[in-house]
Amino acid sequence: MPDVRSMPRPEWSPLPRPGCVGVEGRVLLAADGLVAATLRLSPHATIDEHDAPFPVDVVCLSGSGFTSVDGESAPIRSGQTVRWPAHQLHRLWTEDDGMTTLMLERR
Repeated sequence: MPDVRSMPRPEWSPLPRPGCVGVEGRVLLAADGLVAATLRLSPHATIDEHDAPFPVDVVCLSGSGFTSVDGESAPIRSGQTVRWPAHQLHRLWTEDDGMTTLMLERR
């Protein structure tokens, strides 16, 4: 029998971390060392600079914004990806455009 499960957090809700402005997320999957989530950043949104003990792949699904890793920033737009290495400061933000991303955390 297939192991069908509910998504851990299927509804869009504000990102539950201080320093985030204009960001909503939902958790699609949390299993076997992988967490998959989608984030919606409105125009002029930000996720504060922070690090994580695991790598994170960011996939821009629509729109555009900016990312930084260890103090170096770059634009990111629909169809592009960036890897945030473990234990390095990283950030995501938008200016005039919104952005939707798929976040893949390998824990």
